[in-house]
Amino acid sequence: MFPEFEVVPAVDMQDGQVVQLVGGERGTGKEYGDPVEAAERWVEAGARTLHLVDLDGAFEGERQNAPAVDAILDVRDAWASRSGQSPTASGKPVDVSVQLGGGIRTVDDAVALLDRGVDRVILGTAAVETPEIVADISEEHPGSVVVSLDAKDGEVVVSGWTEGTGLDPAEAAARYAELGAGAILFTDVDVEGQLEGVRTDPVRRVVDAVDIPVIASGGVATLDDVRDLQAAGAAAVVVGSALYEGQFTLEDAMAAVE
Repeated sequence: MFPEFEVVPAVDMQDGQVVQLVGGERGTGKEYGDPVEAAERWVEAGARTLHLVDLDGAFEGERQNAPAVDAILDVRDAWASRSGQSPTASGKPVDVSVQLGGGIRTVDDAVALLDRGVDRVILGTAAVETPEIVADISEEHPGSVVVSLDAKDGEVVVSGWTEGTGLDPAEAAARYAELGAGAILFTDVDVEGQLEGVRTDPVRRVVDAVDIPVIASGGVATLDDVRDLQAAGAAAVVVGSALYEGQFTLEDAMAAVE
């Protein structure tokens, strides 16, 4: 997973539309159109991983955007089958991983998605409430669990960033690595969606606590932000608002960290 640093475009879904929330606050989202069209655009630009989040599932505890996810997986499979004849605009064959979070609460939920073709499941609330779920899923699908640690004021928050847990992100990351997590997704909620820049110290603390990849998210506004997260030791960075608002292109971001 992430043999080289990756810039991962976010496709956050709410009510069947791509949205980007500000500071994780429900109701602050700006819409950016159809999720499948967004996914196609990012793959054409050369993305190697798509980061899908069912925000309705994160808030409500039950996945609401399954049709869009299924459509993206179907199109991804079609891209892969024809990639030898029809490469992307980047000139590279299609080989795209899909990681999905939001509303995945049980082992059965996760295994069904992995069997369906999702490459990695992202667990937040479920991992905090029942840490053993990470080990249970990993036993059947090794390396497939990304534990999402969303931090607000230095504390891990869950249920769509609405409930505090009292957990320290770095300490929690180490615990989940021991349980078999394949990667940690660390989101700095305090700067999420604000396009005002990243904070590297919290990311570096999590990176130093584990030997598995750390995916950073939150606050990216410039190419320097992308470079700074790479320098902080992150294995990848998830970018949402900056791409949708045209702060820079995915191609430019990937070139900046080559």
